[in-house]
Amino acid sequence: MGKKAAFVGLGVMGYPMAGFLQKVGYDVTVYNRTGAKAEKWVAEYGGSKADTPASAAEGADFVMTCVGNDDDLRSVVLGESGILATLKSGAIFIDHTTASAEVAREIGGLARDKGIGFVDAPISGGQAGAENGVLTVMCGGDAADFERAKDPIDAYSRACMLMGDVGAGQLTKMVNQICIAGVVQGLSEGIHFAEKAGLDAAKVIAVISKGAAQSWQMENRYKTMIADEFEHGFAVDWMRKDLGICLATGDQVGASLPNTALVDQYYADVQNMGGNRWDTSSLICRLRKLNS
Repeated sequence: MGKKAAFVGLGVMGYPMAGFLQKVGYDVTVYNRTGAKAEKWVAEYGGSKADTPASAAEGADFVMTCVGNDDDLRSVVLGESGILATLKSGAIFIDHTTASAEVAREIGGLARDKGIGFVDAPISGGQAGAENGVLTVMCGGDAADFERAKDPIDAYSRACMLMGDVGAGQLTKMVNQICIAGVVQGLSEGIHFAEKAGLDAAKVIAVISKGAAQSWQMENRYKTMIADEFEHGFAVDWMRKDLGICLATGDQVGASLPNTALVDQYYADVQNMGGNRWDTSSLICRLRKLNS
C-alpha cells in the first residue's frame, strides 16, 4: 500500500489525528465542512485540502473519517460528493466516528461492494489523547483489512484491537461510554459528599486514588471538578448522543441499562442548566444545584 491518505472531519479529535499522519510520512489531504479549519490545518502541517470528501478521497490508499453522528457520516460518504464516489478499489476506509453499529454495517457493505476494505474504529482518550497521539482504538472488520489499517492508526494511538466483524468496534465503544457514565456519576457523588461532610476533597482524592477507587476520570478530572471548571473536554451534548446510541442498542439486543438511562437523564438536567458544551464531569454541578 502507498502512503497517500485523506482525513475527513477536523474537529477537536480529527485535527491532531490528521496531523500525526502527516508527521509520520503520509501525504494527507484533508476535508472539513468549515473550509477555514482545513486551511489552518494545511498551514500548520502541510499536506493539502479538498473542497469535497470525494475529491479528498480520490487516489487515496487510506481514508479516515471522524465526524459527529450517523447522519454526518452518511453525508460525507454517500452521493456524488461523498467518499465512496471516488475511493479506489483496494483502498482502506477507516471510520473513527462514534456512531451506531447499524451505520457501520451499512457503509461497510457499500464499501465491500466496491472492493474497498472498511474498518469501524471509534476512539477513546479524549482531546488530550488525540493531541498526544495516545488514543485507544476499538475496531470492527475483516482481519486482513484490520492488519492493513493498523499502520496509519498507529500514528495516533497507543492501543488498537480488532473486536470482531464490522460493527464490533462501535459496540465496544458503547461499552466504554456505559462504563464512563457510571464512573463519572460515582466520582461526582463522592466529591460532593466529601465537600458536604467538611473534608478536604483534594486530600480525599489523593488517598483514595491510590486504592481500588482509582480511575482515569478521578486522576484527570478531580481538580477541575473541585474548582467548578468545565470549559474543556468531552461535551455533554456528545455524551448524550453516545448514551442515546447505547440505550437504543440495548433495547435491540435485550440488555438492561438502568444506570445508563438514569445518568443520561442527569446529563439532560445539566443541559437544562446551560451545560451543553461543558465537560462530562459537570454532573457534579447538578448535585451542587440540588443541594444549594
